[in-house]
Amino acid sequence: MAIVNRTPDSFYDKGATFADDAALRRCDDVIAQGARIVDIGGVKAGPGSSVDAAEEIDRVVPIIAAVAERHPDVLISVDTWRASVADAAIRAGAGLVNDTWAGYDPELVEVAGQHRVGYVCSHTGGVRPRTRPHRVHFDDVVADVIAETTRLAERAVTLGVPEESIFLDPTHDFGKNTFHGLELLRRIDEIVATGWPVLMALSNKDFVGETVDRPVGERVAGTLAATAWAAARGVAAFRSHEVAETVDVIRMTAAIAGDAPPLHTIRGLA
Repeated sequence: MAIVNRTPDSFYDKGATFADDAALRRCDDVIAQGARIVDIGGVKAGPGSSVDAAEEIDRVVPIIAAVAERHPDVLISVDTWRASVADAAIRAGAGLVNDTWAGYDPELVEVAGQHRVGYVCSHTGGVRPRTRPHRVHFDDVVADVIAETTRLAERAVTLGVPEESIFLDPTHDFGKNTFHGLELLRRIDEIVATGWPVLMALSNKDFVGETVDRPVGERVAGTLAATAWAAARGVAAFRSHEVAETVDVIRMTAAIAGDAPPLHTIRGLA
C-alpha cells in the first residue's frame, strides 16, 4: 500500500505531492515499483491546519478519479475518517476505506458497506482525530487491539463490507507510545492468528525514530527491519512511503520462507 499525501504539511514529504501533477506522478511511480494499493489522503494525521470535509473532498476525489482511469487494475484506498469524504471517494473509484481513526465517525463503515468496498479496522485507544497520545495506558495493548479491531470487522461484515476485503490495522503511534508499538510487533502473531488479514503502517513513524534515535528522514532502515519481522510472521500488507524498498523486503522474506521464487537466477547455473 503506497502512501500518497494530498496535503501541504505531511510530516514526511512536507507537501511534495500536494500539487495535482506531483500526486499523479507519485501514483504512476509507486505502481510501477510494485504497489498493489494506492492510499490517498487529504488531511495530515497529526495536529495542524483545519481541513473541512469539502476541502478534503477537493483534495482527494480528482486524484482518485484520475488514478482509477489510468490504472483500472490497481486498488485505490481513501485515507479518511469522514463518511461524506469516503462516499465521494468511492463514487470516484476508491475500493477501500482506510479508517485510521477507528470508527470515530460511525457512519463511515456504513458507507463502505453500502458500496460493498473494503474497510480497514484500526485501533486508536479512543483518541480524537489529529491528536497525539498523552500518558496513554493499556493493561494489555495487544488484547485491546484485537478486541477493538475484530469488533469493527464483525460490524463491517453485518453492514455489507465483503469479508475478504477487511484488514485489521494495529495502528502504530495512534493513541500509543513506542513501547506499545514494539510490543505490537513482538506479538504480531497473536493478531495474525485472528484470521483477518493484517495491515501494518510502520513507515517512518515515531516509534521507529525513538527506537533508533533517528529523525524522520533517517528512519528507513528501522522501518524495513520492522517490515521484515512482520512479513515473516504473516502480515498481509504494509502501508509505505518507500515502495520499491518495501517490495524488496517482502519478496526477500517470502523467498527465504520458500513461498516465492527468486526473480532472476544465473549464478552457478550456466
